[in-house]
Amino acid sequence: MRAHRTKTLLFVVVSGVLALALLISDQYLPGLPLQPKQLPSAVVTMGDSTLSGEGGGDYLAGTNGERGNWCHRSAAAPINQLRLPPEVTRINLACSGAGAEVVGADPEPGHAEGSQSAQLAELAKRYRITDVVVQVGANDDVGFTDVVNQCVEAWVRRAEEGCAGPLRADWPKRIERMKPKVRSALEDVRAAMDSAGYTPSSYSLVVQSYASPVGPEIRPELQNLSGCPFLTSDLQWIRDTGVPQLSDGLHEVAKQTGARFLDLSRAGLGREACTGDPRTGEGEWFTRLSVDWASLQDESRAAHAMQESYHANAAGHRQLGRCLSEFLSTEEPTAACLPDAQGNLHPVPDHVAALRANP
Repeated sequence: MRAHRTKTLLFVVVSGVLALALLISDQYLPGLPLQPKQLPSAVVTMGDSTLSGEGGGDYLAGTNGERGNWCHRSAAAPINQLRLPPEVTRINLACSGAGAEVVGADPEPGHAEGSQSAQLAELAKRYRITDVVVQVGANDDVGFTDVVNQCVEAWVRRAEEGCAGPLRADWPKRIERMKPKVRSALEDVRAAMDSAGYTPSSYSLVVQSYASPVGPEIRPELQNLSGCPFLTSDLQWIRDTGVPQLSDGLHEVAKQTGARFLDLSRAGLGREACTGDPRTGEGEWFTRLSVDWASLQDESRAAHAMQESYHANAAGHRQLGRCLSEFLSTEEPTAACLPDAQGNLHPVPDHVAALRANP
């Protein structure tokens, strides 16, 4: 009888210990071969120019055209603005111009750095990665850079319907074609973490959308080659229709992959290119039409001479990084980056942001 009780008690104790171990490993620590506490913590950003820091200047050596690498990783990039404990390593894999296939596991041959997911898989074995932030999609079917170029051409031609005319019907179709590619890339990110023993709840996967770099409230004296050569109707469409629709598409993909979502579609309101001081650009968070004249003298760099145009500047990256940093410290599944009374960006929970958009 005593032996039976002893076995029963032992079974209960062992079961409780195993259950506790599973709970701890799922919520806090990845099941890695090494002792998880021995691994240094890290936060990783992946994707394209918005997270690489394009437009912020001071680019990391090796990413400013050397050997064809134009990732343009800036010291001003959002990851470098995050408020993190000093022992947390910041890792920026984002690369200007990257599409979903580069974030994913199978990019086309010839990319300067190859798959970001493959790099993540290796990093996940050496670091205790707590957060992975992804921003991608604008360089895929929607072709946001091409759209901006088309809008400039429409301004030059003074096209009656502008660039927005033909895009009104085609833009939603482009977004639909983009979504499965972004979903596939996010699934590859999940697979990379899985391969290192992480469970979905042992880290945070965040998807960001995009802020509009331009808007209809630009200064008239800058609505030309001085900074913003766009028709007013096109500026209205980009900010109020094109960018929000793109954000909605990315939000849907984030839901499908169980990722958190940070909406940047209204982050730049009133701070777009050509809305600040006409001479200095003070108050603006996005670059105007920018030309690197020195690069035009070098055949190997000439094609990238205007690469910084209409990306966040250093001030913009600081604000976007502030909002992302605060979002990472919460458990909100979705939020929108919106300015406070002083003009600083903060993540506003989805239901509150909806009320502010439709008072």
